[in-house]
Amino acid sequence: MAIEIEVKAWVDTPESLKQRIDAIARFTGVFDKLDTYWYPTLELAAQYLGFPASGVRVRKERVGDGRGDIRNSVETTRITYKAKEVRDSIEVNHEQEFTVSDGAVFEELLTVLGLIPIKRKHKTGWAWVYDKDALNIEDSITMELVLLERLGYFIELEILASNDTPDTVSLARERLLALLDLLGIARNRIESRYYTELLGQ
Repeated sequence: MAIEIEVKAWVDTPESLKQRIDAIARFTGVFDKLDTYWYPTLELAAQYLGFPASGVRVRKERVGDGRGDIRNSVETTRITYKAKEVRDSIEVNHEQEFTVSDGAVFEELLTVLGLIPIKRKHKTGWAWVYDKDALNIEDSITMELVLLERLGYFIELEILASNDTPDTVSLARERLLALLDLLGIARNRIESRYYTELLGQ
């Protein structure tokens, strides 16, 4: 199980921020992610008492190459469920994820199991890896400049950790906020609400 420790913030000037990121991080490509969140129907909700509050996320994703070309990319379908938590404006998520070979068939299975698609999110953007202060690959920070449909631009900074102890989360929080400062993003631009909340879903 991966532990995602993440901060996201609103972005007012995406082009200038993109240039600042390019100067300090390694560009890894562009992406297009369409997320659908599945939940039990009201009639079956009582039978799914342990169902994750985040729902089952079906992500149809295209990732471009390091030159930023997404035209010839192959669509991948990733299935995710999470235990989500916000600690002092930082997201700490316990994530389970796997890939399926046929997204349409998997969605048929969800329907048979009594789940329905309730929430939707579409984001496109650019991704980098920042590892200037990393001791090893696990200490690198993933950076994504995201255009979220109906909302606007955000910067997402994420560390994958092996645990969520207070010390681990505190250290990750310091590193994420320091990088946010380096990028010139004011801390009052941090958004602690989930995207689905912001989208009114």
